Order: sequence, then structure tokens, then C-alpha cells
Amino acid sequence: MLQSLVEMLNYPFIVRALIVGGLVALCAALLGVSLVLKRYSMIGDGLSHVGFGALSVAMVMNIAPMAVAVPVVLISAFLMLRLSQNSKINSDSLIALIATVSLALGVFITSLSSGLNADVNSYMFGSIFAISDSDVTLSIILSVIVLALFIFFYNKLFAVTFDENFARATGTRAGVYNMLLALLVAITIVIGMRIMGTMLISGLIVFPALSAMRISKSFRSVVICSAIISVICFIAGICLSYLAGAPAGASIVIVNAVAFVLCIGIGKIKS
Repeated sequence: MLQSLVEMLNYPFIVRALIVGGLVALCAALLGVSLVLKRYSMIGDGLSHVGFGALSVAMVMNIAPMAVAVPVVLISAFLMLRLSQNSKINSDSLIALIATVSLALGVFITSLSSGLNADVNSYMFGSIFAISDSDVTLSIILSVIVLALFIFFYNKLFAVTFDENFARATGTRAGVYNMLLALLVAITIVIGMRIMGTMLISGLIVFPALSAMRISKSFRSVVICSAIISVICFIAGICLSYLAGAPAGASIVIVNAVAFVLCIGIGKIKS
């Protein structure tokens, strides 16, 4: 098995997958902590469905998928955040409605044109080993931007995550930083869809944060622990996918689920 894992690194497409996926996993884990603590974890799932709808429409119209998905998901992130704060409808219910309609719209439009072809399926279920050089470059650039903005505005994001009312009282423009969080999540969702697929990308956001919260207490330690767990689980998932011949996205989520169970056990032992 060890020899197989070493041989795995001889394939350029796997090396590309490890680099891009590792960066996306890191971004998702960092943002996931804030989303889970603010009870916005469903936004990730909702945005991935919106992204799939946008990608499906773009493919039918022969437009560059990412050129359509990025602005649509960004706008949807702002709208979801605004509506979840101001709407009389429960935020989870509202996001579920938007997500379901977006996914249904994407499938409906695609089925009327060329059917669910390989490209659409790759966005629905992920195709990390088939990403092109242009996708790699774009994903790396966007991931670095997300990481840089998260680190630069870390203190502000921490403030609005833990006590938004207190942050507002101290002069922090909570609305602006909530929008920044939504922006970073939207970018991560778009670049992560190619890797994990619409159906599984939210697992990359939620699982590492929940696992870290079982064994760490402070915000900083949870963020660091979440990042470490996410990257390790991603690499382990890729290895499992290669050895078992299974889909990468599903393998990564399964490894994250196992890590979550282990973290629950470790947390009980520590307490």
C-alpha cells in the first residue's frame, strides 16, 4: 500500500489535485468555524446549489461556466445573508427553498437541452482529478485571496462571530464584515464545486469545524485545529480514493465523518 501511495505522486493530475484541494480545504475549514458558530452553516449548501444552477445555465448557453457562476454566487451570498437577517421566514427554511429551486432549475434547463452530460455531472459530484491547468491557476489565485483576507480581517471576523451586538457597540461595522464573510464563502464554494461537487462541498465546510470544536475551546485553537483536520482529511480522502478507485469527493467526506467521530471520543476522554 505504501508503494502505491508513493507511485500516486508520480501522476501530475494527482499532484494538482492535492495542491488545489488542499488550499480549498484550508479555506473552507477557516470559514466554516465562523459559519457554524453564527449558525450560517446551511449557507454553504445553499450557495453550492445556486452555483450548480448557474453553471448549468452557462453550459446550455455556451458561456464560460466560471464567468457566470462567480457573480451569481456572490450576489446570492449577499441576498441569503440579508434575507436570513431580515426575513420573517426561518433562515434555514429560506436557504433550503433557494437551494432546492436553484438545483431544480439547473437540472430542468440542462435536461431540456443536451441532458446531464459529463461536464454537468462533474460539477454535481466533483471531478478533482480532471481539473484543467486554467482551473488550477484560477483556484490557487482565489484561494490565496481568501486566505489573505481572512488573516488580515481575522480580529473583525472574530468579533462579529462571537458577539455581533457588542461588536456594533464598539464601532465595528458588523454588516460589512458579515458581507465579507459571505463573499469569502461564495468564492470558496465556487472553486470547491469542481473538487467536491455541489452535493458534497458543504461537508468540507462543516465537518472540520465541528470536529475541532469537540477537542478545542478557544476560537483561535478551534480555527487552527479545524485547518489541520481539514487538510489531513483531504489528503487521506485522496489516498483512499486512489487506492479504492472510489470518487474523490465521497472519499473525502467519509474520512471527515470518521474524524468527527474520533474527535467526539477524544473530547469525551479529555472531559
